[in-house]
Amino acid sequence: MIYKFTIISDEVENFMREIQIDSHATFYDFHKLILEACEYKDDQLTSFTICENGWEKGQEITLEEMDTSADVDSYIMKETELSDFLEDEKQHLLYTFDMLAERVFFIELSSIKAGTMKEGKITRSQGKAPQQVLDFDELLSRNPIVSDTDVMEDDDNMFGDEIDMEDISLEGLDISDGEF
Repeated sequence: MIYKFTIISDEVENFMREIQIDSHATFYDFHKLILEACEYKDDQLTSFTICENGWEKGQEITLEEMDTSADVDSYIMKETELSDFLEDEKQHLLYTFDMLAERVFFIELSSIKAGTMKEGKITRSQGKAPQQVLDFDELLSRNPIVSDTDVMEDDDNMFGDEIDMEDISLEGLDISDGEF
């Protein structure tokens, strides 16, 4: 079978890629085509996530073996065929291309047709791909560690009720004079 995927981004409105690939190709083959279609370097940790019921995250397929417990099934891109998880048109996947900032492409298996193909190909390329990796300043501007609303005023009490210092006892604590 030949799978046709449509790839979009929530960061760049007019970005879209279409890729056709054989259903027996691996997720790694698909990964390499996405990198090529976006002109990305192959120097980042990436993963695919199979979605269920729309865009709800399901099974993850990683680029490298992750240290997971034996209770969790682990799938590696080079060892996993697309057909192992994908069989229905309109099925959704997420492709995480920037792990640190948790940035993803939204992918839909837009059509399935009979046949085989030796190598996958990029069949449509529209718009410029988002920057592959955000620099540290951009990450902070997207997800600030401390925002203005997080800063407490001197009057604010982070513990709720007022604390009576007489209720605090240091009895039983071993307080040394700094010598060991």
